[in-house]
Amino acid sequence: MNQPIPFTGRPGDPARHDLTNVMQEVAHGEKEAFSALYDALAPMVFGIVVKVVRDRAQSEEVAQEVMIDLWRQAARYRSDAGSVTTWAATIAHRRAVDRVRSAQAAADREHAQAAREHTTAFDEVAEQVETRLDSEQVRRCLHGLTELQRQAVTLAYYQGLTYREVAEALRTPLPTIKTRMRDGLIRLRDCMGVTT
Repeated sequence: MNQPIPFTGRPGDPARHDLTNVMQEVAHGEKEAFSALYDALAPMVFGIVVKVVRDRAQSEEVAQEVMIDLWRQAARYRSDAGSVTTWAATIAHRRAVDRVRSAQAAADREHAQAAREHTTAFDEVAEQVETRLDSEQVRRCLHGLTELQRQAVTLAYYQGLTYREVAEALRTPLPTIKTRMRDGLIRLRDCMGVTT
C-alpha cells in the first residue's frame, strides 16, 4: 500500500521537494508515482471542490476530473511557479467554479424556457378572454334584433341550417327569411362596429 506523501510545508521543506519529484515522475508517465500523487492530493482536491460545488456527488465527479487533469498536464507543472499543492488547488478551484457556472447556465436556460412557455400560456388565456368578450358582444347585439331576425340568424349561424331549412323550421316563406336575415346581419354588423 502506498504511503501518502505529505504535501504541506514551506518552500525549503523536503516534503515539498518530494512531491515535486513525484510530479516529475508522473510527467514521465509512471503510474505508481501518480498513485502516490493521488493519495497525497485527492483529499485536498475534494475538500476544495466540495466547498465550491456543495453537492457531494458532483464534487466527487469534479475531483476525479481534476486528478485526471493532473495526470494529463503533469508535464506542464513548473516548480519555480509554485508548489504542486498550489498548482493542484488552482486546477481544483477552476474546475469547481466551471461546474457551478455550467449548472447555473443550465438553470438559467431552463428558467428562460419556462418563461417562454408561460408567455405562450398567457397568450392562450388572452385569446380565450378576447373570444369570450366577442361572444358577449354578439349576444348583446343579437338581443337588439327582432324575434324573427334573431331566430333566423341563430339557426343559420349557430346550427348551420340553410335558408330553406330555416324557412321550414320557422314555418315562414323563404323570401321573408332571406330579407330578415339580411336586415339582421346588417344590424349585427352595425352593433359590433364592423366596417366593410
